Amino acid sequence: MNQEEIISTVKRDYLVDLAEEEKRIDDREMDEYREIDIEKSWAGNAEGSAFVKLGKTQVLTGVKIESGTPYPDKPEEGVLMTNAELTPMAHATFEAGPPGEEATELARVVDRGIRESGMIGLDELCIESEEEVWMVHVDIHVLDHDGNLIDASALSSVAALLSTEPPEDEEEWELPEFPVSKKPITTTFAKIGDALVADPCLEEENIMDARFTMTTLEDESICAMQKGSSGPFTKDDFKKAREWAKVKSKELRKELKRD
Repeated sequence: MNQEEIISTVKRDYLVDLAEEEKRIDDREMDEYREIDIEKSWAGNAEGSAFVKLGKTQVLTGVKIESGTPYPDKPEEGVLMTNAELTPMAHATFEAGPPGEEATELARVVDRGIRESGMIGLDELCIESEEEVWMVHVDIHVLDHDGNLIDASALSSVAALLSTEPPEDEEEWELPEFPVSKKPITTTFAKIGDALVADPCLEEENIMDARFTMTTLEDESICAMQKGSSGPFTKDDFKKAREWAKVKSKELRKELKRD
């Protein structure tokens, strides 16, 4: 074992011991989120946008709308497409080029939460059945990665969609406004040893055994879930995460209302 591996092992053991004593490296409570800041309508050239800071993690999401062809199995619905970009500028472990596995998972988890919540009235975005619909592009740009990209990206995407206005240069747009209604909130929890923590920072993510994400609606119902990493979650872990999600989703939803 070289010096780097020894340091990594010692640090992991230290963080696991902290977690099992219900302590965290940044002195937060086990269910406490880092400081959150949301700026809507951040990018002037997009139909909608939002910049989110979650601790030191920073994410910018832009929404663009254009006309296109519907999917064959949903000929009368608009199209939602979510993409995530992780560049070396955000973290040294990210590489330039096509989306990798981490970017693909990030986009899919955010997309699923928005899609399964029914946030966007996709059925209202049909121009001509089987021929032409409105396509909604949600583009996530990670600017600084310090853990929990899923929650930061989901919050940024939802805030961007809530700020979205109809495209000014599209003559076929006939709706009075962009059809959004619900406010899905995504909350992520990490299993470290036998302990559970909310909103894991990067150091906690690096040593976690498993990750669990759930997206909830205003009525506290779950519309999407995702497990990451190979470690187990017990029934009690899920119950605790479920109760924390109820509380934390309300707190995050309040942040969406701040201007």
